Amino acid sequence: MSILETLKNPSDVKSLSEEQLMELTCELREKILTTVASNGGHLSSNLGIVEATVALHRVFDCPDDKIIFDVSHQSYAHKLLTGRYEEFSTLRKSGGISGFSNPRESVYDPCYEGHCGTSVSEALALAVADSLNGRENYTVAVVGDGAFTNGMIYEALNNCADKKLRLVILLNDNEMSISKNIGGLNKALRRMRSSAGYFRFKHGLQRVLRKIPLLGKGMILLGRKIKNFIKNVILKQNVFENLGLDYIGPVDGNDLKRMCSVLAEAKRRDRCCVVHVYTKKGKGYPPAEAEPDKYHSVPPFDIERGLEEKNGETFSSRFGALIDARADENSDICAVTAAMGAGTGLSDFEKSHPERFFDVGIAEEHAVTFGAGLAVAGKLPVVAVYSTFAQRVFDQLCQDVSMANLHFVLALDRSGFVEGDGITHQGIFDYALFSSLPNVTIYSPATFKELDFCLDRALSEEGLQIVRYPKGGEIPSDGWQYTADGGMAYTCGAEKCGRVIVTYGRVAQNAPLGREDVAVVRLVRVFPFDYEALGALTASAKGVVLLEEGISEGGMAQKLSSYFLERGVKTSVLAVGSFVGHGNLSELYSESGLSPENIERALEELGGSEEE
Repeated sequence: MSILETLKNPSDVKSLSEEQLMELTCELREKILTTVASNGGHLSSNLGIVEATVALHRVFDCPDDKIIFDVSHQSYAHKLLTGRYEEFSTLRKSGGISGFSNPRESVYDPCYEGHCGTSVSEALALAVADSLNGRENYTVAVVGDGAFTNGMIYEALNNCADKKLRLVILLNDNEMSISKNIGGLNKALRRMRSSAGYFRFKHGLQRVLRKIPLLGKGMILLGRKIKNFIKNVILKQNVFENLGLDYIGPVDGNDLKRMCSVLAEAKRRDRCCVVHVYTKKGKGYPPAEAEPDKYHSVPPFDIERGLEEKNGETFSSRFGALIDARADENSDICAVTAAMGAGTGLSDFEKSHPERFFDVGIAEEHAVTFGAGLAVAGKLPVVAVYSTFAQRVFDQLCQDVSMANLHFVLALDRSGFVEGDGITHQGIFDYALFSSLPNVTIYSPATFKELDFCLDRALSEEGLQIVRYPKGGEIPSDGWQYTADGGMAYTCGAEKCGRVIVTYGRVAQNAPLGREDVAVVRLVRVFPFDYEALGALTASAKGVVLLEEGISEGGMAQKLSSYFLERGVKTSVLAVGSFVGHGNLSELYSESGLSPENIERALEELGGSEEE
């Protein structure tokens, strides 16, 4: 039996020998690699943070002490050490454990974490609550260096300053250095300051000095001032110390012994402390070490062969190619993204038009307002982000774009359901949120030709133009007819049918296409509505099913139900009623009541056919 299999709770890590701990890190990597290769998931970041996670559970006492992982896609080792080994093979599967933190899943996950930048705010609040309640527990926020481009982190850090709280912020630096290195002396001094020997010497010297009558305390304070003076002259203060936080590091986060020593030192501090560690993404799996970005989030793959190049066009690649081509024709087009350049298909644009490509980091709010500024200056901004992360930019779209009626294109990748990632990553809220804004047009193409049409319209028409599309490929494009302006697709004979399904986007593939007794009208321009064309296509309808891969409140189905009810048409609404977990697409449709079987039942409940 492996060491990992014998661990019943994280406190068992404390009793392991150093040799057993090293074996445990190997077992964790093996389990993570084989599971992600089978199920898909986030790989390189999880392989890199194994030692740091083991050290956290070696030094702290969970669940009384709380660990919050920012975004939390790097929490796989934490899950394995907190009683979820037996379930780990169900990672990201329907009914299985989540690929992110989930408090419904375990007491060791204090909060939902799926969007960047929230961890320090939540950890600070938990530490404050412990202080108010007289508890002496610790709270740890584990934050990747990429998260430090998110403004919410700095808002929280500003409120951590000079507080006597048992709060540790573990900065996991696996891409870049926060502070600039200055020569070999700088590295040597930093290594000394983070070593176990240094901490033992410092605390031993303080104990000796405290025993000296009258002078001891003053000598400690004088020594501290001299140390800080030397440090400021040679090392300079970093942003954390300037904010009034203690700082330790940088430390090799893949050195388990050193990590335990440094975290133990952080526990001794009587104030907020930042522990800066550097880790190697993909550690232990050579392909991921060589290309950590490629192995950041992966589908199932063969471990021996590694990730193979995907064949086939996707909405993301089609969008990127079209924007790149249009930028060749229009020198005002600028592409903006928030650390999603490759994910949104903009890699070629970055190479072709580097001066007009802007990756602002994980800062969606800034991306939109920056784009608005470009529009004010006469440029044509195309801001591409994932739908779930666009939830953050409502205020910027309202105040900075819609209010000024700027020509602004927002491309929402991964709209609708997103397989595997689960509750924090579903793109089901964008339509309900953004259709409430003035001066907005929203498109939802379901085929690649429709994407071309929608983007060209968005680039040519004024106002806020939103184009939303799913992850992956198109639905079958055969059998659809279009209105004269291209804003609606419909099946043959729709205007003569007694039962009609009105929908948009990818979920239309679940409708019973090709039937003579049921028509399907699919909106391509989903807002504002073309009531005249819609009325003509549903002229004979006695019953309408409103089908939507989006949240029901404020969605298309809710908006149109009143329109049909005013016409005396019986309606049935099939839309998403709540948050949605993880699974494959067919499982998500079934869970949300949008499966072909659900649609068939809704049609039967409407009764009647075109002959009645």
